[in-house]
Amino acid sequence: MSTIVQSFEAKEMKKRPYIIKVADRFTTFFGSVWFLAFNVFLFVFWIIANLGYISGIVVFDPFPFFFLTTGVSLEAIILTIIVLVSQQRQSQVGKIREELDMQVNKIAEKEISKSLSILKRIAEKQGINLSEDTELDEMIKGISVSYIERKLEEQLAGKPNNLHLFRSVNSK
Repeated sequence: MSTIVQSFEAKEMKKRPYIIKVADRFTTFFGSVWFLAFNVFLFVFWIIANLGYISGIVVFDPFPFFFLTTGVSLEAIILTIIVLVSQQRQSQVGKIREELDMQVNKIAEKEISKSLSILKRIAEKQGINLSEDTELDEMIKGISVSYIERKLEEQLAGKPNNLHLFRSVNSK
């Protein structure tokens, strides 16, 4: 992981509101084997105790275990909300990372196109004929991001596309 992404992640973790930090801690605990084991133990104990198999414990929730069902339903609702809060934050961080990746890729593409252009000029000064290298010319033109976006939108809308035409003369 690069230094930029690490520092970005650290900043995002520090910026979280207190309630989100709590939700993240709960989500971590709820996703653990210990929480699963606790629930299994609690449910088994509850059922065995309320079937009257443990002497000394009065049956407080007879079959069909109305209180257990209500408790499990409330637990499921609360767990779902907490997990959704945590996932929403993670999704926002993911969107920012994607945008960062896109910006870095656009910069890298411009740098590569510029480097190829310089290399082509050097080769031509050395007397190397590159006039018939159409692939190199296409690479030097660069990629039109707006053209790709339009074509992807068309593809998602179900319209025919020509995604093989990524490069545009006007994208230098």
